[in-house]
Amino acid sequence: MCEWFERSFGQDYLLVYKHRDLQGAYEEVRKMIGWLRLAPRARVLDLCCGMGRHSQALADAGYEVTGVDLSETLLDEARKSDREGRIRWLNGDMRRLPLDSMQFDAVVNLFTSFGYFEEDGEHLQVLREMKRVLKPGGQFIIDYLNSSYVERHLVPFSEREEDGVTITEKRRIEDGYVKKTIAISDQKGGKREYLERVKLYRLPQLTDMLQQAGLRAERVYGGYDENIPYDATLSPRMIFVGQAD
Repeated sequence: MCEWFERSFGQDYLLVYKHRDLQGAYEEVRKMIGWLRLAPRARVLDLCCGMGRHSQALADAGYEVTGVDLSETLLDEARKSDREGRIRWLNGDMRRLPLDSMQFDAVVNLFTSFGYFEEDGEHLQVLREMKRVLKPGGQFIIDYLNSSYVERHLVPFSEREEDGVTITEKRRIEDGYVKKTIAISDQKGGKREYLERVKLYRLPQLTDMLQQAGLRAERVYGGYDENIPYDATLSPRMIFVGQAD
């Protein structure tokens, strides 16, 4: 039986998340550049790069970028948009990266591409892999949801149409995860259903896991709009910025 993320990040994902735009990625990367203060031509890993929006923006900013993702469907989209072949695209599991140790100046893990697994040890292994591929003193960004905010603002049900397809999303909090069931109905009567699931970690838990992995969180922001520190009640995001020990 395949894991939920092995099934969910296919062609239908491109439709469900069609609203994610390239301009938003460029704005987020501009903020990240200010946080990281990387040297020109620094080597950056976009871990769980998806369709490559942030990878493209990082490459345009002058960095040498590698994008890793488990979904070949999303990687195919990323390669299509990288017409000049500036970025190295690799298929791989974030728990076992197909990369040599100590080769990156920075690793970024964005848009809640963390918390997908059953066991805490698997999430810790992801962080250890990030540490392994970073150069000594290398920097990282983990852009994760704010669990407290999600619990307060969860929208249980929503429905919309994209290109004649009806997309229904049901959300719930269960067993320490936020879970979303996505149902897709097309005009030909076809119906498909997917599950997304993310572990709801709190700030102390993730900080402790980072320390166990040899990563030090130096700052935590609540979003990309301003350099506002994380607030458990008000912040929509929990963005860790730090470096390898």
